[in-house]
Amino acid sequence: MGTSIVPDQQSSLSKKEQVEQMFDGIAHRYDFLNRLLSFRIDVMWRNKVIRRLQPHQPKRILDVATGTADLAIALTKLHPSEIVGLDLSAQMLEMGQKKINEKQLNSLISLVKGDSENLPFQDNSFDAITVAFGVRNFENLPKGLAEINRVLKPGGQFLILEFSKVKMFPFKQLYHFYFRYVTPFVGKLFSKDDKAYTYLPNSVEVFPEGEQMCVILQQAGFKQPQCTSLSLGIASIYQSSK
Repeated sequence: MGTSIVPDQQSSLSKKEQVEQMFDGIAHRYDFLNRLLSFRIDVMWRNKVIRRLQPHQPKRILDVATGTADLAIALTKLHPSEIVGLDLSAQMLEMGQKKINEKQLNSLISLVKGDSENLPFQDNSFDAITVAFGVRNFENLPKGLAEINRVLKPGGQFLILEFSKVKMFPFKQLYHFYFRYVTPFVGKLFSKDDKAYTYLPNSVEVFPEGEQMCVILQQAGFKQPQCTSLSLGIASIYQSSK
């Protein structure tokens, strides 16, 4: 399922440990590089996730792999009673907490350091759960999805925002060059990490997408998964329910 791809093939650390270490190392430049490399399209994609959830009016939301809390902060537009952001990386959470403090959202958003494959929450705890650009980093994808299903309330909404593979000629060839060569070069230049932005295209290349991902979601217990392609296939939104 692609989860064997790791940031450093030579390391003896597990994928989970490597991912935590990698994001700790690039946290200080993560937001800047996201905006630079995506031309701010990532902001538009997150807003599409918000619009998908709007009709359901979720009151308690969990954002898994929250990173620097971009999506958690955007979710406040839904006027929920509580948002919890969870991530492996303490440094990413530290950056997210600074943004939450600046926006005075402490009473609404809480950040938790934790593992998506062992969520520290009771069964049926959340009305909606989101993951933006995080499922590729799960060490054990079925286990992570099963945990998300466990803590989601019956009828609750689960939305994944994830990179996918562009298929349309000639955009496919242009984007492949940008993603495979420009992104790692710029990422290394600004983050000083020579592995993180090489891992990104490698992990996207092997990760299941489209119908295959919908089947995996069904196997994890989610109902009626649907995939919507964004920006000529650069990313996809997967929406399902419990």
